[in-house]
Amino acid sequence: MNLQSDDFELFGLSRHFAQDRQAIDARWKELQREAHPDKFSAQGAAAQRVAMQWSVRINEANQRLKDPMRRAAYLCELHGAPIRAEDNTAMPAHFLMQQMEWRESLEEASTLEALDALEAEVLAAREETLAHCQRLLDGEGDFLAAASQVRALMFIARFADGIERRRDQLGQ
Repeated sequence: MNLQSDDFELFGLSRHFAQDRQAIDARWKELQREAHPDKFSAQGAAAQRVAMQWSVRINEANQRLKDPMRRAAYLCELHGAPIRAEDNTAMPAHFLMQQMEWRESLEEASTLEALDALEAEVLAAREETLAHCQRLLDGEGDFLAAASQVRALMFIARFADGIERRRDQLGQ
């Protein structure tokens, strides 16, 4: 294992968006077994500290690789297209209109059934956006356009959280 490796290299994966979740999970378990601090107890405290650092690094890589949105963002950043979500909130007009419609629907939702319907629509948009990300990343290599899609996914994720908060309000 090399500390300079990116997450894909660390896990022995190709630098693609499309990944097999089971392969990621299996490799994570294998890497954790290799780096577990208990395995280094006979080598002293320094070796255990290094092993602990490796465990943390492996866990961080696993979290990025197993989450499609984080994996897409990571790929964009590796290819020189940072997401910059904190200072680049520009989105296409049709996406902003969709967000406004969803917000209105959320505010008007007074039943769990209405929330379920809205959630289904939002989840479908998420899947469509993830598929678009995959085409841009793996098919076209357009990392700048993919970064824009990742920002859209971030909006969608925040909105989905809003649906859950509304669901909690209605359930009380």
